Amino acid sequence: MLHKTRGIVVRQVKYGETSLIVSIFTELFGMQSYMVKGVRKTGVTSGLRANQFQPSNMLDLVVTHHDRQGLHHIRECQWARLYRSVDRDIRKQSVVIFMMEVLQKCLRQPGPMTELFQFTEDALIGLDEAEPVVTANFPIFFALHLTHFFGFRMEDAAPSGPIFLDLQEGIFMPEPPDHPHWADPMLSDRISQFLKVTMPSDLSEISMNRDLRRQLLDVCMQYYRLHLSDFGQLRSLPVLQTLLD
Repeated sequence: MLHKTRGIVVRQVKYGETSLIVSIFTELFGMQSYMVKGVRKTGVTSGLRANQFQPSNMLDLVVTHHDRQGLHHIRECQWARLYRSVDRDIRKQSVVIFMMEVLQKCLRQPGPMTELFQFTEDALIGLDEAEPVVTANFPIFFALHLTHFFGFRMEDAAPSGPIFLDLQEGIFMPEPPDHPHWADPMLSDRISQFLKVTMPSDLSEISMNRDLRRQLLDVCMQYYRLHLSDFGQLRSLPVLQTLLD
């Protein structure tokens, strides 16, 4: 059957000489894989173009879908939104690659996740419109708030005075826990600030430097590895940490 759905491209892999296999987070079906034939050859006349399937692109799709099949097909594809700055800003490009890699590692089962789709779409739009200081803080904001949709969001309530973030429990404590997975008061205080941000534009109020951002991203990824089995290391993280100043 044919279905109309919005989609966000998460990943693409070359297949054969002319085709792609594309992972797309769809509004109707969640994460799905699609075979896109012939889009890498010259003179293609199918109406689909390879540049439409770059990670983070937002698309309006007409797709085939069968619950018992793992690989589907795209019949029609139109841009849902064209970016104003992401495609021309190397720092924003590094952020979206990071966002899509984290999202892919979290979305392990197909199925609709409408609120997560809306959050991801809004986050990409917010990044596209972001000023440089917001862009630099954006990966931490996205990583922390994404956890809400997978059941391991940190509690944002923190006691007064120095605080220690317990990474196993996802809570702030007045004393360090009796295991090695915790963040010191400086990092814990910054994470508490990020958890209270609801609009990306407010990220400009959090004062940071490159070293602090690196440390916070390391803490976020440690948190993911503690709560998601086989999360592993991110290929995009070293490049991102280099560019965000």
